Amino acid sequence: MKILLTPRMDRCIGCHSCSLACARLLHHRLSWDTAGIRIHSSGGLTTGFTAVHCLACTSPPCANVCPTGALVPRKDGGVVVKKKLCNRCGACAPACPVDAIFLDPEGEPFLCVHCGLCVPFCPHDCLELAERNEVRPDPSRNATVSAS
Repeated sequence: MKILLTPRMDRCIGCHSCSLACARLLHHRLSWDTAGIRIHSSGGLTTGFTAVHCLACTSPPCANVCPTGALVPRKDGGVVVKKKLCNRCGACAPACPVDAIFLDPEGEPFLCVHCGLCVPFCPHDCLELAERNEVRPDPSRNATVSAS
């Protein structure tokens, strides 16, 4: 299974091209509210940027709290989103340990599904899609969250 990684965020210029590519190509909308990856300032323009996205938990808390089965755990981490089953209750967003689930004004959840559509749109090569078994664990992360 492949997962999205952000190994070179020191190169990020905050252009949000990845977010807009996700929203447009995956969700067929053009809004940052419908992106599975969000870019945030680390504290100002000169301090760099961070990417907020699903880190492919191996036992995803968002799926555990979903009452309808709209979020289904993927083998090796992360979730498959079944939008037709979602009742827009919003229980998934507060369950995410890294705040990577974004609810639009109607309560529809948007999160990274590790498709990689955003990767080619990053002008500074900050993102990559890699096989999970190639990712080395980061001991500073919570044990239930994979390294990124």
